[in-house]
Amino acid sequence: MALSDATLTQAGLDPAQKGRVLLLACGALAHEILALKSLNGWDHLDLACLPAILHNHPEKIPDAVADAVTKHRPDYDDIFVVYADCGTGGLLQKKCKELGVEMLQGPHCYSFFEGNAAFAERSEDEFTAFYLTDFLVRQFDAFVWRPLGLDRHPELRDMYFAHYEKLVYQAQFDDPVLTDKAQDCANRLGLAFERRFTGYGDLATELRSISASK
Repeated sequence: MALSDATLTQAGLDPAQKGRVLLLACGALAHEILALKSLNGWDHLDLACLPAILHNHPEKIPDAVADAVTKHRPDYDDIFVVYADCGTGGLLQKKCKELGVEMLQGPHCYSFFEGNAAFAERSEDEFTAFYLTDFLVRQFDAFVWRPLGLDRHPELRDMYFAHYEKLVYQAQFDDPVLTDKAQDCANRLGLAFERRFTGYGDLATELRSISASK
């Protein structure tokens, strides 16, 4: 809900800040959001990120988002949560509804980067695909290799990935270095490799809508 000038003044805030929106985002999306802000001149959109490692414990995401919304709400006219469901089983959407804030649509970042509609069409044929984004390619060891214990027990690879056939790299930026690293990730997992240039997908669409409405 937008705050009136009187409410802002009573709260000790400058009414000139009215209309500013906080993007409360997963840290894994920081690079893409900052690029979109710069590309589109969205200077009225500020960014605050929660640790990307929360994805290893999705049950903690709703409370972390709630705490951050409570912390930042007095300083902003509106807050938009730049998370999809991200493994919370609908709990994040429920929490955002309770808080009166909007969030990204889709089950996870792989879906909205590809485009939720396109990803849904592919999903029935790609249940044996393992997905990586630019962020996960950069942080493969920290978010995949070590958490799964593959640095200590490489023999676990065949158990974890026995039912996967290919690694799909969803590229947000056209970076040959990242492509080579993604190919290496596929090799390490013993999977076929496919690169798709998705760009920003529905992330750009939703942020553009948020920016235009403020």
